[in-house]
Amino acid sequence: MGAGTTENVPPAAGGVAPASPPRTRIRTRGGDTEGMKLSRPLSWFLLAFGVWSWVIWITFVKNLVKDSSGLAFEDGDPTAYFWVHLLLAVVSFVLGTVIGVIGLRGLRALRRTS
Repeated sequence: MGAGTTENVPPAAGGVAPASPPRTRIRTRGGDTEGMKLSRPLSWFLLAFGVWSWVIWITFVKNLVKDSSGLAFEDGDPTAYFWVHLLLAVVSFVLGTVIGVIGLRGLRALRRTS
């Protein structure tokens, strides 16, 4: 036992075990998700959801612009109701697009591997 070493000293009762070394991340050429594939049904569902979102919200925005009940426009000026629902539609367009693209990429990846 040399002076100044801790390897040979047993831990005290109730002592803390030595820390294990940190785990290393496995880096691959394509990133952390290179081996990840979506299933065919899930890819089709995501793509269909994206298309469905666009169809529904385009119809909603058309109806919002043509609104004659006074909710969306008051004396020709847009109301808060109009702006809130237009914002909802824009966010839904963006999310529908992103989800649809994920589904499309999943289908393309499955086609390349088959």
